[in-house]
Order: sequence, then structure tokens, then C-alpha cells
Amino acid sequence: MSKQLPIAKCCSPLARDPLTEVQATELAKRFKAMADPVRLRLLSLIASHTGGEACVCDLTDAFDLTGPTISHHLKVLRESGLITGERRGTWVYYRVHPEALAHLSAVLAPGDAVVA
Repeated sequence: MSKQLPIAKCCSPLARDPLTEVQATELAKRFKAMADPVRLRLLSLIASHTGGEACVCDLTDAFDLTGPTISHHLKVLRESGLITGERRGTWVYYRVHPEALAHLSAVLAPGDAVVA
């Protein structure tokens, strides 16, 4: 006589909708931009400044890199939507997009967080 074991569900239900292909592509671009140590530090430096804004002159002194290299990293952050830049006279001032960072954070949060 064989005894049947109860069938158990192997997985818990989804707590929220999974990412669409478009959402995953956009988020991957932002995570990839932050995956470089220089860009992650630049983002942190900008966000750490009073008012969340930093002049490029404040950023270049923090690195042992050339101006064009810093400009390249800032361009990658800007194109990914993590920062914006505004020219004032001879200097460019950068500001972090708090909504973009909040969105990235929500993706990594437990299931009860909402991803827009």
C-alpha cells in the first residue's frame, strides 16, 4: 500500500508585479552607470553637498584623474538620468535626481514597496 504525500507549494506568491522588459532595461542602465567606483563616488559627492548640488570644480579636486575623464563619468551619470548639469558662467553645477535614486531603492526593497 503506497502512501501519498501532500503536495506542497514550492513558491510564495508575488508581492508585487515583476519588472517589465522596458523597466528592466532602463533600471539596468542606471545600475550600470553606478557600478563604476569613480561614478559612484561622484554621485555620492554631489548628493553630499549642501543642497544636493556641486560645482564641477569641487568634484575634480577629489580625484587623481584628468578633467576629460571626470567629464566622461559625469556624462554617463547624466545620460542615465541620475544627475543633471546646469552651466553657470564657466562652471557646470550638478544635481542628483532624488526620484531616480528612490526608484532604484524601491527595486531593491522587500515586496511591499511599490515600483512605479
